[in-house]
Amino acid sequence: MPTARVGILTISDRGASGVYEDRSGPVIRELVTGRLGAEVVQSTIIPDDFDTIRRTLTDWADRLALDLILTSGGTGFAPRDITPEATRAVIQREAPGLVFAMLRDSLSVTPHAMLSRMVAGIRGRTLIVNLPGSPKAARENLETILPALPHALELLRDDPAAERGHQASTG
Repeated sequence: MPTARVGILTISDRGASGVYEDRSGPVIRELVTGRLGAEVVQSTIIPDDFDTIRRTLTDWADRLALDLILTSGGTGFAPRDITPEATRAVIQREAPGLVFAMLRDSLSVTPHAMLSRMVAGIRGRTLIVNLPGSPKAARENLETILPALPHALELLRDDPAAERGHQASTG
């Protein structure tokens, strides 16, 4: 599989205004470069603003043709937590299995995981996954789905290796 091209989008009013240092973005970068062997080609911090999130996700998926976009932040119950809504406005197909796996594993760590409203889905050939804003939760959730990401990206690329992977797993 060719090296995956990844974007990391941190969504935080305080982070975008320089009041808060982004600690989740570097954690995500470390995992995708070290464990996934991916190249982070785009990374930024934006405020919790529906149109800004929607425009950024659309631009990165359509113009930059990234393989994977990982968002961090804006997935809770606070009034300005609108990342899932903006993500749903962009994706064409949901990927609920990724969210289920993240919630399943997170619930074994804390009951507060049930308050997460993460979304995962596909726009064109780009997989978009919402992660929590906390560095610890972002790490734990990304570690849960990392084993499935190479195959997911092969499938989105219509890579012949994906078919070989199916044959090997089904015997």
